[in-house]
Amino acid sequence: MAYMLLVMEPGEKRRTRSVEEGRRNSERMARFNDELKARGVYRASESLRSDTEGVRLEVRGGKRTLRDGPFTEAKEIVGGFYLLDCETREQALAIANECPAAEWATLEVRELGPCYDE
Repeated sequence: MAYMLLVMEPGEKRRTRSVEEGRRNSERMARFNDELKARGVYRASESLRSDTEGVRLEVRGGKRTLRDGPFTEAKEIVGGFYLLDCETREQALAIANECPAAEWATLEVRELGPCYDE
């Protein structure tokens, strides 16, 4: 089964993190990636740029609205993701527990599936 780990960071933390701290975190995450690859559960992962560089799009009643970041109404931003192959939800949770980002972010664990309730 495929599981997505969404790394939900406090937006302010991302914007105030020093370059040195960011590099240290990045190195830890790279080692974590290598471990997941060695275990055969890794599909993909990426870090996302800050929400200050993002844009939100909505279409309501045929009218498109764009809103540039940062998105002050959100306390957390999606900082990145992991896409994993796991046998069970419990395995995905165990991997999330090992992720270094869990020390500075919240990891949301979700199984991939249809965008409607069955």
